Amino acid sequence: MVRKDSHKILDCTIRDGGLVNNWDFSVEFVQNLYRGLSEAGVAYMEIGYKNSAKLLKSEDSGPWRFLNEDFLKEVIPTKTETKLSALVDIGRVDENDILPREESVLDLIRVATYIKDVDKAIELIEKFHSMGYETTLNIMALSHVKENELSEAFAEIAKSPVDVVYVVDSYGSMDHRDVDYMISKFQRMLPDKELGVHMHNNMQLAFSNTLIGAEKGVSYLDSSVYGMGRAAGNCPTELLVSYLKHPKYNLRPVLEIIEKLMIPMREKVEWGYLIPYTVTGILNEHPRTAMALRNSEDKDKYVEFYDRLTSPEIMVK
Repeated sequence: MVRKDSHKILDCTIRDGGLVNNWDFSVEFVQNLYRGLSEAGVAYMEIGYKNSAKLLKSEDSGPWRFLNEDFLKEVIPTKTETKLSALVDIGRVDENDILPREESVLDLIRVATYIKDVDKAIELIEKFHSMGYETTLNIMALSHVKENELSEAFAEIAKSPVDVVYVVDSYGSMDHRDVDYMISKFQRMLPDKELGVHMHNNMQLAFSNTLIGAEKGVSYLDSSVYGMGRAAGNCPTELLVSYLKHPKYNLRPVLEIIEKLMIPMREKVEWGYLIPYTVTGILNEHPRTAMALRNSEDKDKYVEFYDRLTSPEIMVK
């Protein structure tokens, strides 16, 4: 039985969805999303990346890729009970660009890392934690991580001040058995840390895999409205809000967001369950090849794509 009062939904429509439309959301879109998620009882809205533009090519991306504090204060002049989060990537953020929490609109900073850079991630987390932020550590591509690497990382993570550690299904390749096993391992090795789950929908398992986490006591459940996220997208916020039947949750505002914001957006850009993303999920691969296919004239040549990825004679870069 799920303890439906013990979970916190973290909506990452702007941050993860921005990977679909190059973070081209209007200020009005983000304001209306924040208002709707607040009314729906969602605990956190991830408003973008706090990476540093000087370390990355901007490629004319929207402002949600490199969040500016003055800009954020104009966008969200008055906060609700819904907290704001941002995500940073190892090697793409200058810690000197982060203000102390009391000077920031942000409440939570999430640090995304591959297993090889966990030590660097912990250093950043220690810095952000000392600045007053809530923190999470999101270990990406867990389906490719070796057991001994994970065990070594856990020893360091357990000693760190990080508040939440995430199980991340970056390639949408995990099923319920994988998620159950991974969460059990995290709980056993990190008994003093809260856990989170971030699932992708390549095989239409994001919602069910997220529920596995909820049933096992995971506190932080990532989602996005209408599933908007990179490639196959994420666990839909509307499903979690409707499933976690607690008085704090209200489905109607999320449906209004979908009707007024997401349906028009979906007519301009593509995300969600599609066969090429399914193929990369089945093969436990990053969806970049599938994303490239969907942006080409051959976007619906599924058999050719499958043969290319599974033929031993062809090396996929």
